[in-house]
Amino acid sequence: MADEKTKVSFFGKIKKFFRDYKSEFKKISWPTTKDTTKKTIMVIVAIVIIGACIFAVDTVFNYGFIELGKLF
Repeated sequence: MADEKTKVSFFGKIKKFFRDYKSEFKKISWPTTKDTTKKTIMVIVAIVIIGACIFAVDTVFNYGFIELGKLF
């Protein structure tokens, strides 16, 4: 009998989900435009630096393998 009292209907579960969703949504702390711009620039700079490093290593290995192939 205890199980019958604790059962919640399907629509009751949906209502609870949206109530909890709304409650959690109010807790979100959105970043400022200035903060978002700053972090976006940092990511772009990091991508460029890492890309340049990968390019340099690839170029060195490519040149090394070409020169190694000329030896044999």
